Amino acid sequence: MTAVGLTDTHCHFEMLKERPEAVLAEARQAGVDGVLAVGVDLESSRAAVELAALRPEVHAVVGMHPHDAVHFDAVVRTGLERLLAHPKAVAVGECGLDFHRDHSPRDVQRAAFAAQLEMARAAGVPVVVHSREAAGETFALLTEHAAGTTVVLHCFSAADRVDLCNERGYYMSFAGNLTYKKADDLRRAAVAAREDLLLVETDAPFLAPEPRRGRENRPSNVVHTAALLAELRGWDAARAAAVTTANARRAFGLPDEAQAGASRG
Repeated sequence: MTAVGLTDTHCHFEMLKERPEAVLAEARQAGVDGVLAVGVDLESSRAAVELAALRPEVHAVVGMHPHDAVHFDAVVRTGLERLLAHPKAVAVGECGLDFHRDHSPRDVQRAAFAAQLEMARAAGVPVVVHSREAAGETFALLTEHAAGTTVVLHCFSAADRVDLCNERGYYMSFAGNLTYKKADDLRRAAVAAREDLLLVETDAPFLAPEPRRGRENRPSNVVHTAALLAELRGWDAARAAAVTTANARRAFGLPDEAQAGASRG
């Protein structure tokens, strides 16, 4: 049975080869009814908001990726805050820490992350967090700056901190790497995570799931990750779609499909 009504909570449309219209048509045909367009800098965040303004099934996440944290300054912050005021902008991100590539100095990453956590808290919106080889410091900064803020751990990798995420109510968003042969720790995490905190995403164009691995990832491929999540949890595809999409709507304040359909009509 094919899942219907899925939400891809993380897509970088500006990095895809095809135009958004074609990507979204393919996604809807696959059963994906909602997609979050996620920015990594001011330009891509602006593009995400512009796309969301045109498409009822798309909502925008605006922020500065840790790779580009060296460019985060007062001008960028003001620009992101203005974008965040748009009704289709639903969260701050993708922001966080990446100590694997270190494209920006770590102290600069920390400062940019803390500033964006404060932006999210001030605006009363969720924060979408990137963390790679930096879990300890990521969670420490969340403790310090994200009290009362909805936290979404994008491309969830903190398998050893599932209990803490369950305790704190952090959403855990599983990407295509959940399906990879060596990802046993992620699969255990997907079983241990609280049902009400589970999300699925593509991180398109990255991390295409099996059987699409090695190709450009696209929102339509979230069906494969959701199918494996269902298998791991002992669910059918319909339940996986219902649970993860209900969680996405709650986390990001998204309209339900009936409301989205009314706005399309």
